[in-house]
Amino acid sequence: MNFSSKLLENAVNEFSRLPGIGQKSALRLVLHLLNQSEQDVNRFSEAMSELKTKIKYCSECYNIADNQICEICASHKRDKSIICVVEDTRDVMAIENTNQFQGVYHVLGGLISPMDGVGPTDLRIEQLLERLRKGEVEEIILALSATMEGDTTIFYLYKKIKDFNLKISTIARGIAFGGELEYVDEVTLGRSIVTRIPYERNIA
Repeated sequence: MNFSSKLLENAVNEFSRLPGIGQKSALRLVLHLLNQSEQDVNRFSEAMSELKTKIKYCSECYNIADNQICEICASHKRDKSIICVVEDTRDVMAIENTNQFQGVYHVLGGLISPMDGVGPTDLRIEQLLERLRKGEVEEIILALSATMEGDTTIFYLYKKIKDFNLKISTIARGIAFGGELEYVDEVTLGRSIVTRIPYERNIA
């Protein structure tokens, strides 16, 4: 792609580094910003800068938050005895949109994937075990994607937590194999949370 301006080329190259954004899409976004007022562009730039410099991770569940403790963990309306284990913040948002879960979360920060060089120590598994050692949790819901990496992570977690005195369940598999939670419709995802099943059934 030939550019009439080095500044334009640099901006397009930066946008095209975002996942799912090719050079043509990046060019369209950059040209859109050029047509906006300086105030709008500055607001966009400041929002991105603040996102990077001011964002925090909840010290309890590791969800993205504005404060040390996220709103979910801080809420007295949430059932702290049930922890839903998810891959990342996108899954928290997807489940919250169903309005079917009133417990709290634990964000692993990824899935075990030897092909990508991601092992158990790269995830927040030890932090989850620390929460369980307090003895306040009664149920763990393993709500991970129905992929090979997701199933591998679930099995590893099960071996780590099976000796704790708590219920271990997984979301019902109304979700297609290979499906990621953020792309599942709210009704299906909500139903899969409500009709969750004991994990032992999957390995019997």
